[in-house]
Amino acid sequence: MPLRYLTAGESHGPMLSAILEGLPAGIKIDQEALNQQLYRRQLGYGAGPRMKLERDTARIISGVMAGETTGAPIGVLIENRIYKNWHGKPIPPLTSPRPGHADLTAAAKFGYSDFRPSLERASARETAARVAVGALCRQFLDIFGIEIGGYVRSVGNVEADIDHIPVEQRAALAEENEVRCPDPEWAERFRQRIRAVMDERNTLGGVLEIIVFGLPVGLGSHVHWDRKLEARLGAAVLGVQAMKGVEIGPAFENTRKPGTQVQDAIELGEDGQLTRPTNRAGGIEGGISNGQPLVVRAAMKPIATTLTPQRTVDLVSGQPTDTVYQRSDFCPVPRAVPILEAVIAYVLADALIEKIGGDSIDEMRPRFERLRRLTLGDLQIDGDEVTWWPD
Repeated sequence: MPLRYLTAGESHGPMLSAILEGLPAGIKIDQEALNQQLYRRQLGYGAGPRMKLERDTARIISGVMAGETTGAPIGVLIENRIYKNWHGKPIPPLTSPRPGHADLTAAAKFGYSDFRPSLERASARETAARVAVGALCRQFLDIFGIEIGGYVRSVGNVEADIDHIPVEQRAALAEENEVRCPDPEWAERFRQRIRAVMDERNTLGGVLEIIVFGLPVGLGSHVHWDRKLEARLGAAVLGVQAMKGVEIGPAFENTRKPGTQVQDAIELGEDGQLTRPTNRAGGIEGGISNGQPLVVRAAMKPIATTLTPQRTVDLVSGQPTDTVYQRSDFCPVPRAVPILEAVIAYVLADALIEKIGGDSIDEMRPRFERLRRLTLGDLQIDGDEVTWWPD
């Protein structure tokens, strides 16, 4: 069964919910680890005041018994603790759409008479439910030694030089500071830039990098466009609020180089293992994972809610006006790291289930161990002549 999930809930409604279907039976669920991922989502310099108002925790209401998944759909609830501040109280209508938000486009699509339904569902508050889903998928991937970590590459026009730090260490080092940068000196520069934009009453975007270790060869497919692993990853990343660009490995940098400087040479080790001295493809070739670390980069725009008013139109009066500030982050980039980790974990869990099949972890473990490796013995290329398209 393919993995799939749905989320429901509004930013200021009573709760967020998610249903995740397709995880196999027998996964021991660590509730503390799940809530830790939710807590990570709330940490980051430049976060708005809501992060200080409530600490998210998830309640699993189905699909887990005696601490293990049953194979049934998993239901998760995350309470919005500030809901009591809104419940039963009159709320002034929003009649002036904010540039860069879903206010205007969603109202045009659904015929809303007020912009609040647009912003309530479009809010990045919804990502808490996706982080919970991703946390469950991570616990599945952990069983097979697949590790996901992320960090911030740039904030605004400040781009960190972190190439001297081994890729295996970057995610752990990034968790040691509130801007999630692996290098302390660059982390301080990020912090100063965010502090400056807060004083400017503005917002900042940036570039995030997610790296996955331990992926087997063969996830995804080359035979259909929608089964290509990078296509699935791209859709998941771009489905996160404020993400406007994605690349696998140094894709945009590669466009400036000739082909011989972009591919990853294939070498044969003494043990018969086929290896690569570089990872310019970012871990995917032909839509299929190639066994190297997966590298996903995402461009996050500066979010549209700014303390400095922006020009708009009041659609009731038809008169020009300025936007009204709604509480938000100044720089959500550090907080977005665990969100991207979560949506990528979901895609990879789905691709792994697709590859090895099985309804329980006990079925899956031996199948995973039998996956084809990149060795001469596993590949069995025989060199025999064949007629490919006989009459």
